[in-house]
Amino acid sequence: MNDYNNLKNLGFSQYEITCYLSLVARHPCNGSQLSRLSGIARSRIYDVLRNMIKKGLALEVDNGQYVPLPADELLKRLRGRFETDLTDFEKQIKAATQETSCEYIWTIQGHSAVIEKAREMIASARKELYIRLFPKSAGLLEKELNNAVARGVVIRYIAMGEMPLTFDIQVIHPESESVIKTIGGCSFDVISDRAEALSGIFETGAEETSAINWSRNSWFIITCRDSLRHDFYHYFLEKTYDRKQDLTAREKRIYAFIKADD
Repeated sequence: MNDYNNLKNLGFSQYEITCYLSLVARHPCNGSQLSRLSGIARSRIYDVLRNMIKKGLALEVDNGQYVPLPADELLKRLRGRFETDLTDFEKQIKAATQETSCEYIWTIQGHSAVIEKAREMIASARKELYIRLFPKSAGLLEKELNNAVARGVVIRYIAMGEMPLTFDIQVIHPESESVIKTIGGCSFDVISDRAEALSGIFETGAEETSAINWSRNSWFIITCRDSLRHDFYHYFLEKTYDRKQDLTAREKRIYAFIKADD
């Protein structure tokens, strides 16, 4: 019998889920047939069916013949139930919430989960985004960043590797490869509207177990934002001091913008 762990959160037992899916595949059918289809023992199948009927998952249409609640109707009911539950829970949270000036630093583990949080932050940004990304992460957030620009959000972007200069305020970090060796992985930074920051390091070879910090703590946000601002200065100093090259008109404009953007 399959283990539908992801469906148990809907409030049904594994037997009920297995039985329902078997009924969806073939109906009407009797208990003996359903036992063979589902792998549920005949000694249990009728108890399972009785519980399903109570929950509205199945119906006995003839003597000993069962059919499932249509799938689209079940999905509609579940969506309605969970939306109602979430609305009620939201009201309870608001009623219980106390005023506080304390914001903690949380961690989000794994590259996939961090990318989803970054997408959420970028989608909700209204004024500014400070971004420092290596190519792998950058490619996964390209759509959201372009949408942010279309909404009028100003992007301050430090590309940690060779990438197209897509954004108006963007530079390519001059030492991205050495950074990986120094810190043991790829840094990841998204700071949104001076309101929240997502910042940390994906350790090389352990991206899905790396923990990235997220917070609305004002001092954490200031520290992360200033770290990115100073990486812009690193770019300008490396070009003018180490390479003995003049800044282009575009780079001078970016320098003036970052200097004023305190």
